[in-house]
Amino acid sequence: MYGCGMIPAATLETLRRKYTLLFPELNERSRRLWAASEAEALGHGGIAAVAQATGLGKNTIRRGLQDIHQPSRTSGRVRRRGGGRKPLSDTMSVLVGALEALVEPTSRGDPMSSLRWTCKSTRKLAKELTAQGYPVSHTKVAKLLDDLGYSLQSTRKTQEGASHPDRDAQFHYIHEQVKAFQQRGQPVVSVDTKKKELIGDFHHAGREYQPKGQPEKVRVYDFLDRELGKGIPYGVYDQTANTGWVSVGTDHDTAQFAVETLRRWWYKMGVAAYAEANELLITADGGGSNARRSRLWKFELQRLTDETGLTITVCHFPPGTSKWNKIEHRMFCHITANWRGRPLVSHEVIVNLIANTTTHTGLTIQAALDRGAYPTGIKVTAQQMESLHLFPAAFHGDWNYSLKPRRS
Repeated sequence: MYGCGMIPAATLETLRRKYTLLFPELNERSRRLWAASEAEALGHGGIAAVAQATGLGKNTIRRGLQDIHQPSRTSGRVRRRGGGRKPLSDTMSVLVGALEALVEPTSRGDPMSSLRWTCKSTRKLAKELTAQGYPVSHTKVAKLLDDLGYSLQSTRKTQEGASHPDRDAQFHYIHEQVKAFQQRGQPVVSVDTKKKELIGDFHHAGREYQPKGQPEKVRVYDFLDRELGKGIPYGVYDQTANTGWVSVGTDHDTAQFAVETLRRWWYKMGVAAYAEANELLITADGGGSNARRSRLWKFELQRLTDETGLTITVCHFPPGTSKWNKIEHRMFCHITANWRGRPLVSHEVIVNLIANTTTHTGLTIQAALDRGAYPTGIKVTAQQMESLHLFPAAFHGDWNYSLKPRRS
């Protein structure tokens, strides 16, 4: 077991015992020199280890090292016992209370504290405490925070906001629909648009193995390169076969683009896997290009229904629950992992990285570039909507509905 860095815990315990035994016999200078000699003997990490074992400040040990190697004319001077700043232990309880009030002003302190609206670094906390009459260093503040159980934390996404009262009932409905379709041997797919990606030598989160000292150079700022454009991956994930299709668009993420991706999936993959199918179940988010309120989405689905002869049923997830869509954690997350740390310098690179994404569970993906034009602002009239063979479900017809082929 190791305590501080790579210093064994047993070594730290030995240092504590030695310091406890010697402390009554040491003055300020000899204590500093002893600590410095122990730190130097330990080598790398020695200062931190001795500081942890003895409670002495790191700067105190560093001054001891300076005294050892570069003794000055005043190095022999020893401050008389009792001199210097009074120990913080004399006012510790008050100091700790003041510190906690600054760290958590909303629950323990003054909600009007100026520090409530600033980054609470140890230096700012020390400055504020000193102004309040508690002179303290930022290093001591850091140690006190550690003793109080505080650490640097990032935010965590757990709050989804107010949930719809029928949220759980809709999840149950979708589950039953998926199970019923799969038992009948009918295809079930999950669809969504992945985050749009800038094309070019832009920074991409994650790390990739490269020769040492030769990181891939990318641009400092992520501004759209109008010549290269962007890539818009829209995916279709087959929940039964654990396969996927992704069209990488270059124009706009519209309902036309979404349905065209479904069309390509059906003819490239769906027909071969489900030759006898006469139905298709789609699970989708409630917004975006496949929004439940989008007239164009339903209009284009009707065209696909008429073309393929499939009865298409759509189940939308309730508001604020898109992360439960299967495509997010069954396909898109693996695509993101596959291109971590790589600049997406062309549409072809995106397509190849997507198509070569696999998992140990057997996921395979096909991908293709779609350079089609998908203009925004297309309106679907009320008369066109009336011509659809649209059948809302008995339960939440706004979320669940079917489109049946129109007779030619």
